[in-house]
Amino acid sequence: MALRLILDKAIHTGDLTRDEVVALLSLEGKDVQRLFSAADQVRKQYCGEGVHLRGLIEFSNICSRDCNYCGLRRGNRRIRRYRMTPQEIIDVSADVVRKGLQTIVLQSGEDPWYTAERMVEIIQGIKSQADCAVTLCIGERSYADYLAMKEAGADRYLLRHETSNPELYHRLHPDMRLEDRVRCLRDLKDIGFQVGAGNMVRLPGQTIEDLANDALFIRDLEADMIGIGPFIPHPNTPLSDKSGGTLEMTLKMIAVVRIVTRNAHIPATTAVGSIDPFGRKKALMAGANVVMPNYTPIEYRVNYEIYPNKRCLTEDPSESRAWIEAMGRVVAEGKGHSLKRSAQ
Repeated sequence: MALRLILDKAIHTGDLTRDEVVALLSLEGKDVQRLFSAADQVRKQYCGEGVHLRGLIEFSNICSRDCNYCGLRRGNRRIRRYRMTPQEIIDVSADVVRKGLQTIVLQSGEDPWYTAERMVEIIQGIKSQADCAVTLCIGERSYADYLAMKEAGADRYLLRHETSNPELYHRLHPDMRLEDRVRCLRDLKDIGFQVGAGNMVRLPGQTIEDLANDALFIRDLEADMIGIGPFIPHPNTPLSDKSGGTLEMTLKMIAVVRIVTRNAHIPATTAVGSIDPFGRKKALMAGANVVMPNYTPIEYRVNYEIYPNKRCLTEDPSESRAWIEAMGRVVAEGKGHSLKRSAQ
């Protein structure tokens, strides 16, 4: 009876308490499917049937950070580093738009070579050639840098917080502080970006209560986009011997975040597809409404190894439309701007 009441509240208002979120994340057995069904119902009501495609370009795997979970960490000497030139990035972006996608996602490690001035050049170059939205995912920057990139035409910025537990955050990021991450998210919102946050699931030392706090942090931030994926241990990191996150717990987190945020854009990430061949389809049935096919040139793509065995390494990104439509969904038209902005 208690679960029925929580799910009824989840569907009709989404205004869940922390204890109710913990209860949903703790579900097991057949009750898990009831959670997914509730999240899918909320997704249909607030986001519709359209799945938004975002063309991902991973333009540099060089990173100044030394995060303990990431294969791009500066301490990893077993990776072949690369940088795409500004013109390469502009040309690949224009080609992606010609293939029918209307959002470009530019992602990299925190590479200082790409100064604000270079990013402005890239953003303006893309915008001059293609009518598309530009999303950036390039880490922590100054307020002035963010402002310059927004004024150059960038529309969105993804900056996953990874965990809202300060102690756990510091263990994962020994040279970073959670308060700086949160400040950047606030700066991005203040400047006018459509802002994305998000977390990893089943990090070493993470609890169900931590995950519930992440869901409520995302809700209170009023994030426009949320990226949620499982922790996948990389062999060339200090966390190589830890257990990875499960698909079920990741899907439960996606479902809960859909319920509490209502109309945020939530991708079915490459990471869920990397731990289960049907992971992205399952995520779309548990509340997700975005897919990000990888258009990074193959000679670079194989070296953007945040975690091992990425599904997109051998996948043809143009196939995304076919499998989305085969599961009864439709590919959304347009640039897919924030539904939160349009609802205001």
